[in-house]
Amino acid sequence: MNVCGAMLAGATVFALASAAVAQGRPPATKAAEERAVNLCSTCHGPRGVSTSPEFPILAAQRKEYIVDQLHALRDKSRAEKDAHDFMWGIAGQLDDTMIGEIAYYFSIQPPAPGHSGDDPALTALGAKLFGEGAPDRGIPACATCHGKDAAGNGNIPRLAGQHAKYVAKQLNYIQTLVRAAPVMHGIIKDLKPSEMQAVAAYVQSR
Repeated sequence: MNVCGAMLAGATVFALASAAVAQGRPPATKAAEERAVNLCSTCHGPRGVSTSPEFPILAAQRKEYIVDQLHALRDKSRAEKDAHDFMWGIAGQLDDTMIGEIAYYFSIQPPAPGHSGDDPALTALGAKLFGEGAPDRGIPACATCHGKDAAGNGNIPRLAGQHAKYVAKQLNYIQTLVRAAPVMHGIIKDLKPSEMQAVAAYVQSR
């Protein structure tokens, strides 16, 4: 990194730490902030708000969920092609302490704002599935686990504001057993592709 880049990264870290203190939360360690800014920001954005829907938004994501996923990426048990191509090498550089600190860093960032899509009917269908499920087909409401506001809980991920394209892709991976998530597979195995797109559109709007 050149001198200007180092100064910019340092200023960013200081600003983020100051913001955390101002909001009554302990800041992440300097090492975790620097690692998150220097290692993760290229794809996920400096505060965890990625601009590309190929990469998940990490801002305000649940710490426990990030920890679980980084462990799965490090031990290569999360093995879909995107995980292999983008995250195995990066996660392999992190020890347990740094995983926990990076996860905390992203968890305390401001959440990404929701973005409505261009298909209100699709979003409305997603809202119904998210809030009510499809009882006649034995499909429970997403809100049961992810919360009515889609903010997640513990190691259940936050979905609110997440890129619709990314959510739909992960639902497809889980449904087709490309990504191992047995509990989720059982819940979504009977969702139609259009229904997965609808749920994805809805959570992006939150």
